[in-house]
Amino acid sequence: MHPPVAASAVTVSLLLISVSLAQSGPVVAGGSGPDGSTVAEAATVPSQAAGVMWPENGGTLRVGGDLFAIVEHEGETYRSGAALIDTPLPVGYPAPTPAGAIELKAYPTVRRAQVAGEQNPDLGQNSSFWPLFEHIKKHDIAMTSPVEMDYDGLERDDASPRESDWTMSFLYRTPDMNSAGTEGRVVVADLPPVTMLAVGYTGSYSVGKVSVEVEKLYLWLDAHPEYRAIGPPRAMFYNGPDTPAARRWAEVQLPVERTAMPSALAAPNTSGTPATVAP
Repeated sequence: MHPPVAASAVTVSLLLISVSLAQSGPVVAGGSGPDGSTVAEAATVPSQAAGVMWPENGGTLRVGGDLFAIVEHEGETYRSGAALIDTPLPVGYPAPTPAGAIELKAYPTVRRAQVAGEQNPDLGQNSSFWPLFEHIKKHDIAMTSPVEMDYDGLERDDASPRESDWTMSFLYRTPDMNSAGTEGRVVVADLPPVTMLAVGYTGSYSVGKVSVEVEKLYLWLDAHPEYRAIGPPRAMFYNGPDTPAARRWAEVQLPVERTAMPSALAAPNTSGTPATVAP
């Protein structure tokens, strides 16, 4: 059991970003706690002329889904509704995306220990977990959250990835821990910074559920051609098997890039010559 978190002691991350980008200027999200303290942060809504929305390193922009979902943050603990994460995230990682929200998130370099799958991921997660657990135990590396699952073989409309085309990873708290290399089935590697489109949810960690959630991201991209996916999906599983399935916090992500750079949209074009954008 965990004690309730007082609203006055938390930073509530609530970024209200207009999907239409029809206005610019500060938008204040939220209000005050019981003692008058501010419990929500202000977010800046860029205008269309300012360019395509893009998060800074370690930052998050709310771009769709549930614009009002709230994440409470105190120390290393995150809460959203009945969902709870009390295991530290890697340093510099953005806060978890709450259920129903769609966000753009900028991730820093991370070092991780990974094991490639050898069978259907719903059946093979357990056999991949234990080599990773023994690895961090051997090197005295504390467990972090989330466990990452990369689904390299999961294409749009696929019910399940090809059996060997997925990877489970444990994340190091900082990139300077241990060193890159291979130990049996475990490969320690550094992932470069990446920007992800993410949708949060609570529920099953099955590949079927992942497929349902990733389709929401593809539909968002269909409606926003200023972005495009540049790789396969991954999932972030924040809770262990001791958490009831209905309260397990997760998010599904796609790596994305801008198809139109801000410089091409920085000011209205009055020259009569069509503007060019990045391919």
